[in-house]
Amino acid sequence: MSTELLTARLEKDLLIFDGAMGTELYRKNFFVNVCFENLVLTAADTVQSIHQNYIDSGCDVLTTNTYSANVNKLSRFGLADKLQDICENAVKLARKCAHGDTLIAGSVGPAGELTEAYKNCDRAGIIAAPAKFIAHAGADFIIFESLEDLEDVKAVAKISSELEIPYIASFALNENACGVNSQTPFAELLSALLDTANPPAALGLNCGNGPEAMLKCFENVRSASTLPWVIQPNAGEPRKIDNRTMYMNSPEYFTTYAMRYANLGAKGIGGCCGIGPAEIKEMARSVRPLAKGNAASAKPVIEIASGVEVMPEIPLAERSRLGRKLADKEWITCVEITPPPGFDLSGVIEKSRICAAAGVDIINLPDGPRASSRIASLITAIEIQRNVNIETTLHVCARDRSLIGLQSELLGCACEKIHNLLFITGDPPKLGNFPASSGVFDVDAIGMTEMQKKLNMGIDLGGGSLKMQTSAVIGVGLDPNAIDQEREYRRICQKAEAGADFIVTQPVFDPEKLLSFLKRIEHLHLPAIAGVWPLASLRNAEFMRTEVPGVVVPDSIMRRMGSRIDKDAQKAEGIAIARECIEAIRPAVAGVQVSAPFGNVNTALAVLK
Repeated sequence: MSTELLTARLEKDLLIFDGAMGTELYRKNFFVNVCFENLVLTAADTVQSIHQNYIDSGCDVLTTNTYSANVNKLSRFGLADKLQDICENAVKLARKCAHGDTLIAGSVGPAGELTEAYKNCDRAGIIAAPAKFIAHAGADFIIFESLEDLEDVKAVAKISSELEIPYIASFALNENACGVNSQTPFAELLSALLDTANPPAALGLNCGNGPEAMLKCFENVRSASTLPWVIQPNAGEPRKIDNRTMYMNSPEYFTTYAMRYANLGAKGIGGCCGIGPAEIKEMARSVRPLAKGNAASAKPVIEIASGVEVMPEIPLAERSRLGRKLADKEWITCVEITPPPGFDLSGVIEKSRICAAAGVDIINLPDGPRASSRIASLITAIEIQRNVNIETTLHVCARDRSLIGLQSELLGCACEKIHNLLFITGDPPKLGNFPASSGVFDVDAIGMTEMQKKLNMGIDLGGGSLKMQTSAVIGVGLDPNAIDQEREYRRICQKAEAGADFIVTQPVFDPEKLLSFLKRIEHLHLPAIAGVWPLASLRNAEFMRTEVPGVVVPDSIMRRMGSRIDKDAQKAEGIAIARECIEAIRPAVAGVQVSAPFGNVNTALAVLK
């Protein structure tokens, strides 16, 4: 495999790497007095079974059991003469489990602290030998792991021109982007590596101090190079929570952070020490559909057939009451109510009636939020508008619908006069109560926006004439707190170009962040309805801060919530914070969407008072 082919593979698909080998061998009762690398010769079936477990978990890349396979480290066990046999057999065992497009990565770790026998040897020569043996044995690429010392990086740079296969340089850094032990800044390490005739095909981060620290580190370094990134955190260290020692290393915890790496642009994700097949399986099932959703075509999905008449859109003010308010720049109030998991809609209808009586303009209906299975939000919208004099805004999620099914639903909305639509790409299925479900993601929110825009002009999915036209008011989402601000800016510009009429933001707790982002996109002339979430308690604030992507709860808010002792006082403080937020952002937005925490619309109405 050439460097170009490996880079192309990383750019095309998000590759799932395997997890730790040493941890799994230890779990099989091979303790630290054993040379783990030599087990490819003495316990080959066990090593192969671990590779097979990772393949069964859904990984695309198997890493050879050769991390410490160099003469310096093997000599501690009296096995330096076995180096070539170990490297060749390690590749063979991994290759036996590979299938289809599986890639074999040859692991080469640092030379380590030099023993007396090798203290006068060149570190580059020590790591060059296993790299060459692994390459000759048939690996697809080399991954130099846990680079954090300048001498080790220089050694990789020195031998890079001798390598016959591509390589990835993976660094062990802390959250401040310095070598975990050496404290050498990443910029210095990278500079020594890139100033070579044969630079790496990709860069990586491995081990470090757990998924959370790895996220902070990745945020700091990802813009340092345009090369693809491979992220492989370890399981992390225990944390003190409510005076309990908690090990934050469940498959779900690892997966949550893996999804954030993917959103930041990682092209490969796997695990290091402590991450096993269970974590890789859960991560692969979640990250693959997320990556597909991120990569779904933002380009026009409809080519208008020759000779097809394009109808002029119905004016915004004539499409719905929301459209009229947007056109006339009137203040808009919305309350978000989540459809129930069962099929009794009487409670939702009653809550909608209460909101209408209080003067609320719109009921917003999420579509399977957090990938949960609930009654169809379209049916919910129909029943609300039949029984209550209030409009709805229906969220439409790309996760669950093919292009054909999506057009069918949009036509159904037009038939039932559900004119206000908010298009979202959607959370991956793993977040919900049916994690084995498959995500569709034929198209993302940008593509859906263009589809609806064409339907508004009488053009169907195939580019033919619909013989009639829809009159939807097209909404799109905005995350002003996005970690990747440039990506969010680029996507909201694409959504505007595709035909969006208005924006609804993620819940806002930091008004300055929202105001700054809105200032940046004011040239788009898209009215924004700001999401507002009245915090119900300190625990609710902690959950929103740590577990809900796209939500940033500042320290000042946490302190305010923590200053109130009982539940009622915390709830009142949450309402006060929400009111203050609305006052701060009111001049810059067209209205607000207030969530009803735990279904309590009275809390939302208290905010709107």
